[in-house]
Amino acid sequence: MEKQNIIDLKNISMSFDGEKVLKDINLYVKENEFLTLLGPSGCGKTTTLRIIGGFESPTEGKVIFDGKDITDVPPYERQINTVFQKYALFPHLNVYDNIAFGLKIKKTPKDVIKEKVEEMLRLVNLQGYEKRSIEQLSGGQQQRIAIARALVNEPKVLLLDEPLGALDLKLRKEMQIELKSMQKRVGITFIYVTHDQEEALTMSDTVVVMDKGRIQQIGTPIDIYNEPKNSFVADFIGESNIIDGIMHEDYIVEFSGKVFQCVDKGFQKEEDVEVVIRPEDIEIVASNDGILKGVVNSVTFKGVHYEMFVKSDDYEWMIHSTIMKDVGSEIGMTIKPENLHIMKKVKSDEI
Repeated sequence: MEKQNIIDLKNISMSFDGEKVLKDINLYVKENEFLTLLGPSGCGKTTTLRIIGGFESPTEGKVIFDGKDITDVPPYERQINTVFQKYALFPHLNVYDNIAFGLKIKKTPKDVIKEKVEEMLRLVNLQGYEKRSIEQLSGGQQQRIAIARALVNEPKVLLLDEPLGALDLKLRKEMQIELKSMQKRVGITFIYVTHDQEEALTMSDTVVVMDKGRIQQIGTPIDIYNEPKNSFVADFIGESNIIDGIMHEDYIVEFSGKVFQCVDKGFQKEEDVEVVIRPEDIEIVASNDGILKGVVNSVTFKGVHYEMFVKSDDYEWMIHSTIMKDVGSEIGMTIKPENLHIMKKVKSDEI
């Protein structure tokens, strides 16, 4: 059975002081989906989240929730809760009272509150922390309490605005796995905002890449990584070599003065294109065996691979390989047809 759309953003635009920060956003979110809004600072992702939460009203367009127009419904009347980057916990209340806060306002019976708070503490793995003050908690524990406080009200949608931004790298990676697992357990929709590509690819069912107030691409993490729609997405998601080329005909592309077979079609004959090649998809071979040749300019050890920059004619290639070549050595490079991704030359703000 296909999942229903729980949120529909229809033709959403937003202006601040005459400047358009969102331009005709159309997006639907399905029930129980983990959807991430991803993009650089100032791209409009947090504004989109705030419009869904009811903290901002769009200049144009509608927000549909479960088939009903909620564009003008205030935040406290929406079945949507938000976890902010700063957590916004109450320092004068202990853990139990922080989580119970929303239930007490609703005048929920005490025994029901106790049961629900205990259930939330189990969910975020903080049983026994009820009486602790907020100041006694680490950043990761505070973040879990903020999530528990939001989930205890049983929203249909949880909005998360860069909630892992304040955590150190190791804890952030642990919390990425924990958050995804939590979302599966509670079975509700998570809409997550981040500028961290790895975070988006790790956790999401669907990634929405944004830039300059527009949606650039929507897809699964695998689609976004392997099939970027334009050079902005290719450059923003992971590392990429992006080079100008000419599509002579279907399946035949030329770049760096060499002709390559590829798996792309549907272009005009002799059309100017951009060719995207991921650094891990370039194979190092003996210099005489490569269709491209180059000289290694720099080598950096990255733990699981070496990152090398290789100068070849008019382009410097980035290569990720478990094979290390010395600086100054000449190498050959080969690329399989399926690892060439051909894109039409389109500016990102035209998408």
